[in-house]
Order: sequence, then structure tokens, then C-alpha cells
Amino acid sequence: MNTANILERNISGQSYVPNWRSSDNRQMPEGEVDSPIYYGSPEPVDADIVIPIYNEEVQLADSVSTLCSFLDRHARDLTPFSWNVVIADNASTDASWQIAKSLCDWCPNQVRALQLARKGRGYVLKQAWLSSRAAVVAYMDVDLSTDIGSTGSLILPLLQGGADIAFGSCLMPQSQVTRSPKREFISRTYNLMLRSYLAVSLHDAQCGFKAITAQAAHVLLPQVKDNEWFFDTELLVRAQQAGMTMLEFPVRWVEGRLDGRHPRHSKEGSGRHAPGQGGYGGPSG
Repeated sequence: MNTANILERNISGQSYVPNWRSSDNRQMPEGEVDSPIYYGSPEPVDADIVIPIYNEEVQLADSVSTLCSFLDRHARDLTPFSWNVVIADNASTDASWQIAKSLCDWCPNQVRALQLARKGRGYVLKQAWLSSRAAVVAYMDVDLSTDIGSTGSLILPLLQGGADIAFGSCLMPQSQVTRSPKREFISRTYNLMLRSYLAVSLHDAQCGFKAITAQAAHVLLPQVKDNEWFFDTELLVRAQQAGMTMLEFPVRWVEGRLDGRHPRHSKEGSGRHAPGQGGYGGPSG
């Protein structure tokens, strides 16, 4: 697929576009930070799963097609809910946005994208979550380091009313984690300090595998000040202070899962292929 030939559509008023914002078909000038560009228009669903990206042209198509394949194949057992994958482009300067649009065209009913000129992982997650019309909004890191076999454990308790927020943990006794000693030390030290100084009852605030009900998101997100890497921590701290029900569960986490150093997830790596590929990889462009 030649991404240069894709026409960006004006979908203002389509089902998922927020009432307070309309999209257009132009590139965003530098500095115009509050005007997201939206692409694609799937139907409203139970859960929007956001993948925030910044310059991820190498692994974006691989990750999205792997996730879509897994969710498709397990719709009757592990993930019995309707879903969209939302690619949230955080001011990328490489080909990420063109690849994101190709993925939307490849799977128009289940993949959509938005682009922001302003950097900040927390900022792009706020925009993606607040623009959603799903009952539950979630996110996972683009490298899929957290085993996506736990996606049902992330989403279902919220759809069933069992919690306001759910999040994976790399630091619970049952967690299975493969990462460098340095990263393990930093993570454990950070979370120990968090529990000591802020008296929060959680093990791991920074694992990139979280979900929140739409109702809770609209209460908490306007209060969250951090737009960068401490967004996760502030979100959970504010949720606990507000008395919301939080569900933390152990996950299997592998550093560099999609970079060739470790095998892919055991079951989800076959099925649908991203455009322009015989297997998983970036769309041609």
C-alpha cells in the first residue's frame, strides 16, 4: 500500500469524534497543540485500546497487527467484548503517522488514529481517552512488553462493574518479568519510594498496561496535571485519594519483546497481516 496516496478524511461528526472537537484534513502547523487530527471512523465499542506512539515506524505495524489478530481470535474466550485499537501519534517526525493511516485503511472497522503536534505521553493519552465513546478506555505500550494474553483481565472487570481502574503489575509476587537488573532496580526503588512517601497501596505504578472506565476517566483526567511520564503515577494516586476501586494484577512482562531478542507471545503471532506485508511489519510506503 502506498501511504502517500491515502487521502486524509474529514470525519467531524462521525461516531467516535468528541462533541467538543472537530477534525480536518490538513497537517497541523507547529505550535497548534489543541487541534487533534482524527483518521478512521469505527463504530462505538465496549473498549478503546490506545497505543501511544512517538517515532515508532519500525514496530508500529507489527504491534497493531499482532494485537488485532489476538483480539480477533479470542473474541469468544479471553476477550469477549467489542473493541477498537486507537493509534495515538504524539508528534512523530518519522513515517509513523502514514503507517497509522495505512493501518486504519487495512482494518477500517477496528483501527483508528489521532495525531497531536504537542509532545507528552500523558497528554496524548488524555486526548485519546477523553475523545473516546467506549465504556472502557485502556492503553498499552507499543512494544507489547506486557503479555497481551492479559488483555481480558484488564478490560472485563471494568465492563462488569468490578472496578474503576485496572492495571498490570511487574512487581507482584506472581509477576513474571524478564528485564535488565538496572531496570528492575530502578522500578523497585521508584515504587518503594512512592509507597513510602505517598502511602499508596499499589505495587507498580508505571507498568504500561492500564484501563479505566469512561466515567472514572472523565472525573480524574481533568485533575491530572502531569502530561509526561509520571501521568500513570498521578492518575493512580488521585484515583486512590478519590476512593475509587482499583484492581492490580500480576502480568508477564518481557523487555524488548518485539525487537528480536525474545520470542513473541505464544499464540497471537499468526493470522491477520498488516498491509503490504507477507507477515507482520510496516506497511509499504
